[in-house]
Amino acid sequence: MTTVRFSRRDGKFVAVSCEGHTDYGEHGSDIVCAALSSVVQTAVLGLLQVAGIAVDYKIDEDAGALSAKLPDKLSERQAHDADVILKTAFLGVSDLYEQFSDFINLEVQ
Repeated sequence: MTTVRFSRRDGKFVAVSCEGHTDYGEHGSDIVCAALSSVVQTAVLGLLQVAGIAVDYKIDEDAGALSAKLPDKLSERQAHDADVILKTAFLGVSDLYEQFSDFINLEVQ
């Protein structure tokens, strides 16, 4: 099972992490893992390349882990963009969770 955690501060998302394998299908053919990875990795790319935020992120493919955390200080524009990107990622992960809750654990802190 993959656990996805979204962390909030002052009502806004500030971090996301994924850990574990969904085990929906064989390694390399797991559509749930692929969908989940695409949503979260696209959000991180958006934060880095579209919003221009120096996100602290780590990926461990063997462990099936990714974590990304926003820096403490952001411009007003960056804070807005990050909120939109992470809220959108949360909606995507929530939709997957509704369909595949036997394989995804979703937490909001």
